[in-house]
Amino acid sequence: MIYLKTDEEIEFLRESNSIVAKALAEVARLIKPGVTSLELDKVAEEYIRDNGGIPGFLNYQGFPNTLCTSLNENVVHGIPNNTPLKEGDIISVDCGVLKNGYYGDSAYTFGVGEINSTLKKLLFTTKEALYKGIEEAVVGNRLGDIGFAIQDHAEARGYSVVREMVGHGIGKDLHEAPEVPNYGKRGAGPMLKEGMVIAIEPMINLGKRNIVQENDGWTIRTIDKKASAHYEHSVAVRKNGADILSNFNFIEEILPLQSEN
Repeated sequence: MIYLKTDEEIEFLRESNSIVAKALAEVARLIKPGVTSLELDKVAEEYIRDNGGIPGFLNYQGFPNTLCTSLNENVVHGIPNNTPLKEGDIISVDCGVLKNGYYGDSAYTFGVGEINSTLKKLLFTTKEALYKGIEEAVVGNRLGDIGFAIQDHAEARGYSVVREMVGHGIGKDLHEAPEVPNYGKRGAGPMLKEGMVIAIEPMINLGKRNIVQENDGWTIRTIDKKASAHYEHSVAVRKNGADILSNFNFIEEILPLQSEN
């Protein structure tokens, strides 16, 4: 069942996503060599609670932390730990918030210190692919149009698209119908309708698209241990274009804008 949201519900979702966006910006301030992902997790949890939210991932299906922190070849669902970040790493930080009964969900991949040009291009392309997908989140399009746009953009540049992990509907539940794959065919899948709210989240790999789950039961990594990037926005489908409820502006006021070079 796909639940269509009222304008009032979408504003509640926007509020939760605003806390997510600002929590990710607080994390962005700290990311540098020597910092641990557990330190990032603590800062995010404090910011969320101080602003009237509840960490959306903490204890969700048993997940132990506020953030998913996925380093280098880890794609998603990495568990924060005490290992210091190193110069040249990349780290995907995924954050969820529950407020007023509605969830926000967004993710951003950060470079730690100076990263090499290969990784810069991966990050740049993955974020571009996210916005290509968002452009298709318009009333009257099909779900496959979103996945096609993401896949076409990434694969044309020599990257691979993770198939098993997908985006999702979002609302009173963190994961609602429909699933939102990052690959697909134009004109395929359910029709996009006014009031659908979905989390679009490309996971793009430098090497093969295949993934495995680590022994911790959560962390997903690339099978060839090559790097993966991940960006996510929560988006309301509208007639005149997608309404992005989350926000990267707070992050990018702090960090230099990523470029391919």
